[in-house]
Amino acid sequence: MVRDEPSGRVTEVTAALRAAGCVFAEDEAALLVAAADDDAALDRLVARRVAGEPLEQVLGWAELDGVRVSVAPGVFVPRRRTRVVVRHAARAVRARLAAGGPALVVDLCCGTGAVGTALLARLGPDAARVELHAADVDPAAVACARSNLPTAHVHEGDLWDALPARLAGAVDVAAVNAPYVPTQAIATMPPEAREHEPATALDGGPDGLDLHRRLAAGAARWLAPGGVVVLETSGAQAAASRAALAGAGLAARVVRDAGVGGTAVVATRPGRAAG
Repeated sequence: MVRDEPSGRVTEVTAALRAAGCVFAEDEAALLVAAADDDAALDRLVARRVAGEPLEQVLGWAELDGVRVSVAPGVFVPRRRTRVVVRHAARAVRARLAAGGPALVVDLCCGTGAVGTALLARLGPDAARVELHAADVDPAAVACARSNLPTAHVHEGDLWDALPARLAGAVDVAAVNAPYVPTQAIATMPPEAREHEPATALDGGPDGLDLHRRLAAGAARWLAPGGVVVLETSGAQAAASRAALAGAGLAARVVRDAGVGGTAVVATRPGRAAG
């Protein structure tokens, strides 16, 4: 069928999204119009968004650090603020490669595999010297990550326990976006998150840091000497996340990316990386 003029449809879709409470209605409308092959397809996409489904799940993709990754329905949607993890993980990987590499890298709580995908893109040609593993407890996320990371090893399981035993003591860099929302705060999140993303990707326990403490407890066993963990957290929880990693014997510091509002803890296992 012949489609209506795109500009007219953008105006129409913008009005529908605005009425549904979408803050960035015009920007979203332009993306939905561009994604649809015909008017019927556009109507279906708009209906899904108006019903509260996250834009990224409707479009089928999200962007992290300038890289598009596929996003399946029901899977955690990558946030822009996670760029802080990508950037600091890339620095740690480059330092390992400069010391003689290659580098064994893990994307834990990987969701779509967005961090691993963006990290490889940021490394450019150096990505060829990286052995990348990714892991998540959610089977739908694992399937999505495998489509985004076709050359990586993607595992299903809980935190460090998802990894093959041979990686113990050998991980050079672990990039982690473990859940850190306090359980009671989930009810205050936007419906598109709490109703369309898995609770396992959001719920961090009573104070939000249960998984951070569990991650810290296993870090020394899994990291190589000089190995680095880059763990996303919030500004309010940064001190406690840092303390958990420091308490596990790692040298930990808080880093921020003001451009995207991201906060992370960079923690290093004592010792010198093998050259």
